[in-house]
Amino acid sequence: MSKSHSPRLRSVKVDFYILRACIIGPNSLEGSIFEGLPLALMGSKKRQSSAVQESYGVEEKQNNNSKSDMNIHKENTNGERGNSALQAALQSIKPMERKKKRKEMDKERHRFVFEAKGPSEVKNTSENASVIQMQLPSPQPSVSPGFHIDVFRNLASADSLVREAAAETLVRELIEVQRAFEQLGNNEHYEGNPQLEAEKDDGLEGCAPSLRYAVRRLIRGVSSSRECARQGFSLGLAVVVEMIPAVKLVPVMKLIINLLEVSSAMKGLEARDCYLGRLFAYGSLARSHRLATEWIFDKNTPVMREFTSTVISLAQTKRYLHEPAVAVILDMLEKIPVEAIKSHVLIAPGMQEWFQKAAETGNPDALFLALKLQERVSMDRETFGELLPHPLNAENFFSRENLQLLERCFKESTFCLPRLHSIWHFVVNILIPDAKSQIDVEHFSMKNKKSRKCCSSEDIIKNIRCFCEVVIEGILLQSSHDRKHLALNILQLLLPRLPASCINSVLSHKLVHCLMDILSTKSSWLYNAAQLFMKELICWANIEDDRRATVIVCLQKYSNGRFDCITRTDIVKVLVSEFRTSQSCLHLVHNLMNLFVDEAGITDEPSDQSHTTDENSEVGSTEDKGSPGASGNMDSLKIWIINTMPRVLKNLKVDMKLGISAQTELGNFLEEKLKVQTEIVKFLAVQGLFSASLGTEVTSFELQEKFKWPKVASSSSLCTMCIEELQLLLEDAQKEELGGSVNNLELSDLGSYFMCFLKTLCSIPSVSLYRTLSNEDKRAFNRLQAAESRLYQKERKIGSGFVANKLHSMRYLLIQLVLQILLYPDDFSEAALDFVVCSKKVFPSSENSDSSEEEDAFDDNDMPELMDVLVETLLSILPRSSGRMGYVVEQVFRFFCGDITDYGLQRMLHVVKKDLKPLRHPVSNDDDDDDDDDDEILGIEDIDEMEEAKADEMSVYKEHEDDSEEMGNCGEKTSSSGDEFEEGELAGVEHQENGQKIGEDHPLKLDKAVGDEEDAKSEGSDDSGGMDDDAMFRMDAYHAQLLKERTGNDNALSQLLLFKLRVLSLIEIYVHKYPGKSHILSIYSCLVQAYSKYHGVGGNEQLGQRINGILQKKIFKGRDHPKGNDISLDSLGKLLEKSLKKASRSRVKDISSLAQASAFWLLKIVNSRNFSELELSSIVQIFESLLVDYFNNRNCRLKSGFIKEIIRRHHWLGLKLFGFLLGKCTNAKSEFRRIEAVDMVDCIIKSVIQAARLWEINKQSVNLPNCLRHTYQHSAS
Repeated sequence: MSKSHSPRLRSVKVDFYILRACIIGPNSLEGSIFEGLPLALMGSKKRQSSAVQESYGVEEKQNNNSKSDMNIHKENTNGERGNSALQAALQSIKPMERKKKRKEMDKERHRFVFEAKGPSEVKNTSENASVIQMQLPSPQPSVSPGFHIDVFRNLASADSLVREAAAETLVRELIEVQRAFEQLGNNEHYEGNPQLEAEKDDGLEGCAPSLRYAVRRLIRGVSSSRECARQGFSLGLAVVVEMIPAVKLVPVMKLIINLLEVSSAMKGLEARDCYLGRLFAYGSLARSHRLATEWIFDKNTPVMREFTSTVISLAQTKRYLHEPAVAVILDMLEKIPVEAIKSHVLIAPGMQEWFQKAAETGNPDALFLALKLQERVSMDRETFGELLPHPLNAENFFSRENLQLLERCFKESTFCLPRLHSIWHFVVNILIPDAKSQIDVEHFSMKNKKSRKCCSSEDIIKNIRCFCEVVIEGILLQSSHDRKHLALNILQLLLPRLPASCINSVLSHKLVHCLMDILSTKSSWLYNAAQLFMKELICWANIEDDRRATVIVCLQKYSNGRFDCITRTDIVKVLVSEFRTSQSCLHLVHNLMNLFVDEAGITDEPSDQSHTTDENSEVGSTEDKGSPGASGNMDSLKIWIINTMPRVLKNLKVDMKLGISAQTELGNFLEEKLKVQTEIVKFLAVQGLFSASLGTEVTSFELQEKFKWPKVASSSSLCTMCIEELQLLLEDAQKEELGGSVNNLELSDLGSYFMCFLKTLCSIPSVSLYRTLSNEDKRAFNRLQAAESRLYQKERKIGSGFVANKLHSMRYLLIQLVLQILLYPDDFSEAALDFVVCSKKVFPSSENSDSSEEEDAFDDNDMPELMDVLVETLLSILPRSSGRMGYVVEQVFRFFCGDITDYGLQRMLHVVKKDLKPLRHPVSNDDDDDDDDDDEILGIEDIDEMEEAKADEMSVYKEHEDDSEEMGNCGEKTSSSGDEFEEGELAGVEHQENGQKIGEDHPLKLDKAVGDEEDAKSEGSDDSGGMDDDAMFRMDAYHAQLLKERTGNDNALSQLLLFKLRVLSLIEIYVHKYPGKSHILSIYSCLVQAYSKYHGVGGNEQLGQRINGILQKKIFKGRDHPKGNDISLDSLGKLLEKSLKKASRSRVKDISSLAQASAFWLLKIVNSRNFSELELSSIVQIFESLLVDYFNNRNCRLKSGFIKEIIRRHHWLGLKLFGFLLGKCTNAKSEFRRIEAVDMVDCIIKSVIQAARLWEINKQSVNLPNCLRHTYQHSAS
């Protein structure tokens, strides 16, 4: 903009802004500011920060610029006309509208000042000097101090540094103005300049006009909600009142009431701004130190009493003013002496009434003020009434009676949520003093009795327990959501100071159930609060192992071991995983052992928490307990303890470092781990195997240890779980020992320790096994212990090696059989005795052992092969044993399978092939005939003995099914003699087959009966011609029997499938260890038949996949193939013919692929043998028959790529088939087949050329098989 237009534009904007100021009126905040501004100075653009200088007693002279004079005159005239014309209209404007217009005017003024500064900054210094000379008055001999109004704008800044600088500037300028005002001593000079003067009756007669204006402006500014105006203006007011003595407190307090008066027309935000403005203004006075100064100069000044009474009356107007009003009073109390508190504050009007009604009305702010006052001054009982106990100390304050008296105060402290009320910080500091506040707490406790010592640790624990029981559980957790939120916040504040011994008082059953209710629903309003509390609790618990273990025990104890399950979190799991050292794991194990035995916390739980009883009631057996619900709850917790014990070992870690000390560190680690293992073994053995006949505690003098049992005997299901976990623990220990990580047998053998511990407990008269053993089981139980002890002594003598490993595996099998006898009575006694005999035969003892009936029962002439007995015994164990027995059986078979006989192998293969019942969709008859042919080829005798073996297995399954359905009932026991046992098994098989047929007939008969009855019922009318009650009950019995038979049949099938999978594991071990033995052919044939039989049949997918995996990975792709002269070419030819037949005829892709892989594998075996050309002619005939079928039969599904691959791999076979394929190139039926024949001939020619080259290279070799030698010779010729 040009220079000629800038003054005129500035004049127009000044006119517009003055008009807006007149419209807003003189009552507005910014309007009053503009009243005192000289118009020429307000229009000036060359003054820094729009400064306004006051000239005391000096008249303003005319400006030389005529245009400026005209503008000023016009502005004054318009302002007077605006005030006179709109005076009536402004009276009807509401205060809210005036405030809005005042804000709009303020925005216009700032925009105008900002735009007006632009042109002025680009002018040169000469122009600036000329403008200043035109606008300033004539020079005086001395320049008076000035007051800058822009500091008020900076007081509202969001930056605290800007606010502090503005307050400092404000008070410095006001001090200079007031000093100049006092030095002149003549107030008449200020009457001619009324722009910055306040009202004459404001009580500030001794203050300069600028100071009076600033005080009024600061008081009104604390009510503004713009940015940080309240903070900045209250700071300025506090500094002005403190630094300028001319500002008296009484007039300021009256101005606060007058300027910030709340009228009846004010509502909502406007009234709230006034209330908060008064509160901030009183806070400025409290922090200004003027109250203490006034009392020092005049002990009888009423200012302090009036101030206290005024703040209390302000607090009673609105609920949200209570706590900040008390904070204002406390700010004042910090700056005045104790004598002033007694003589002025406590006797202030309204103070006593406030304290007297606090307990009844529930006023936490009055309670907080009373506690702070009592901390400063020791008062009598009448001062605070029933609000505080007398004498006041921690013990009396946290007594049950006093906390119940303050119930309403505690409940009403939820008003300031989500922020925590100040009373709780003070209460927590009294309850658990920190290091910094220890002196204050001692002063608080010894205020009335100086001889009293500070609260000891026992007193603190007692106070915490009482506080949690009364306040947290009794008052807050039983109330609304807000108060539950408050309880969690209080505990979160309490946790960082909480001693480890007090966590049991905090994590009570009510709090744990409250946390479970909240965390189980993510949409809950308290979910975030509960998460924050749990996060703080975990941080507190991770400081020490003792804390972590206590938190785990509390959470699981009151949730019946299902805290993670109910809350859908992994809090307990994560806490358990943090125990990574042997000492910490031992600490956790001991805590869990005490929790298992101590049932006081479980039985005392309230019964109203029903959300955890539905699922827990399903756990455990209720036949041993009088109360099913209590049994389910206790069993649920004990089940978690039993399952957690072995998992603790998985968390143990060792920091291994490369170096000389690595082996030493590993040894120390394993030694420490063994300590944890032995503690867990003792716990599981005591709780799962034994019970005390006299009381619940037994002391073993031999072990120098005391053992405890629960007051209520554990159920049979819990004992079973303990035994199964004990088996799993021993299995893991055996894996580590066989891994060779520890060389010291005495330190690492957990099995021998368990057997010694078992023998010691059995010798205690007051301790007995948890179930009574039969004569057979008891005899086997004792024999197993003796055999294990003998093998252990022999293993120690041998040291290490293959024989020692065999002894070790046999020992652990005997140990597992001891536990199996306790798990399944009357099922494993015979197998256990057989194993004892086998162990004596395999590892004979040089010493004369005790004579046994088993040794006498077998004669050397009549006794079968030892390996056959061992395999039979292993097979008799597998179908009825638990999963933990599978590993030890595999280990024994791994070390003894090298001596397996044909009979033993046949017994294993028949388990894989035979079924419990015929398949619903059987394979074709041709396949069955092929199976029979394979049996004849491989020398497998399908005699009555094999059928009897099948009957034995089926009866075993049936008996196991009956035992699993009725655990406690003792069924029919098998005879110990061999003949009677076989007859019973055969009879059981016949009965089972007959029962199966009957069961198949049952549905037809049942449907017919139901149909007849329904017809009879339909024929009858409304009369009672239908079934009566007896007929209906009989019908229900039929349905129940049918369902039971179906369920039992499904269980038997599932057990048979599991049995087959376990036998397949043994077969896989043998195939992997001895891939070159001739027995592999028998295994191959059986597995191929089983795979073809079970593939695609429902319920056998897992079995088919396992068989296919063994064939593909262990046999076809094994590191070796069967060798030996006992393998005849006829058997290989028939197996090859069957494989090729399945490859060409099978419609199932998997079976066809398996048959092709079988053909390649069988041809590999043929090539490895030195068969002559005459002998190999049978193989050639097989392939010629295959090619005839391929070229002539449309139903042949064989691919030419398979034949080409055979030719590439076996050149001699291609030469033998060359003439046949050459003829098919011309006489094949279809052109497609002729082309395929040409491709095969081309493949043979290429392979012959390659074979000729190989002959030239290897013609000196003498170790080539005959078939390859003939091939190379023909190729070369």
